[in-house]
Amino acid sequence: MGRAGKVFVQNKRAGTIKETDDGYEFSYDKDYLTMENPLPVSLTLPLTQEIYRSKTLFSFFDGLIPEGWLLQVVERNWKIDGKDRFGLLLVTCSDCIGDVRLEAL
Repeated sequence: MGRAGKVFVQNKRAGTIKETDDGYEFSYDKDYLTMENPLPVSLTLPLTQEIYRSKTLFSFFDGLIPEGWLLQVVERNWKIDGKDRFGLLLVTCSDCIGDVRLEAL
């Protein structure tokens, strides 16, 4: 365990997502929360100083992972098991469509 990623919203570092022994954690960076007009990562993860915890990968982040034939290409080219949702997230979401992207730590 111990994998993590930096989360960006509109190319501003917004927070960190981590894989833990108990599941997953997402937290916003304090600097991001104090900047002018910060945007939440999603409506399901509103701005807060509290750490979000979940036994499963947060639905919003899971929804960023490719599906169908593109997922098969990712699994084959990067040799990642399709059941490793966090690994897929870290590999494929550095250039997502939309405002949010991730970079592996």
